[in-house]
Amino acid sequence: MAEQAETELWQRLRQFTNARIGLGRVGDALPTKAHLTFQQDHALARDAVHAQVDFAAISSALQPEFPQILRLKSAALDRATYLKRPDLGRSLYAESRQQLEALQAEPYTVALVVADGLSAVAIERHAVPLLNIIMPQLGALGWSLAPLVLVEQGRVAIGDEIGELLKAELVVVLIGERPGLSVADSLGIYLTYAPQRGRNDAERNCISNIHPQGLNYAAASDLLIYLLGQARQRRLTGVALKDERQQLGDPQTATLA
Repeated sequence: MAEQAETELWQRLRQFTNARIGLGRVGDALPTKAHLTFQQDHALARDAVHAQVDFAAISSALQPEFPQILRLKSAALDRATYLKRPDLGRSLYAESRQQLEALQAEPYTVALVVADGLSAVAIERHAVPLLNIIMPQLGALGWSLAPLVLVEQGRVAIGDEIGELLKAELVVVLIGERPGLSVADSLGIYLTYAPQRGRNDAERNCISNIHPQGLNYAAASDLLIYLLGQARQRRLTGVALKDERQQLGDPQTATLA
């Protein structure tokens, strides 16, 4: 009876988390089903890291919202190099840098960057629908938007160089997050005020865990728009900028509770 009650308790708890809890055991090993599920999730995580994003398809899907889309590359020109040399993923390839310099861009309020990061699956599944929600909210603010930038083999910090070259007040990077054994398609958003090469992680904000079982698109977009507004007002991002909507009684925070 006690064993049955314990089993039912774990079953109820599993409704609220993707974590591996209450798996049971057979001798000193996992049950066969739990072991096979672990192997499957491990394979999905590896596939997400090594896969290539179909940026041509993403560009085509976003063309109605963005009349000008730039395709750039980082200094890591292939996936193997990207995984071994994170530093190269943080800088633009020389030709891509020259492409931005040739634009002779006027100052923009916001530059949006989509980078593959460590999960091609996250970008292919979530970048387009998320941007389709973000864009009307940005448009309502009346801010000037730089051309959309799609970056192959990019890390978060590559947005600093892109934002600097585009003379953007703020840069927003959508990137595939490092996959875990419960979620292989998590997308993150990184926001930096006054982007320039040499910025560190403490100077940017992150909105993480965006996927159907995590933070939904609408909640992520609402939080981004709030942080963008606060960043412009306070002229900063990073550890000094917090989500204070709950203290202010903003009803939108209910979606994040």
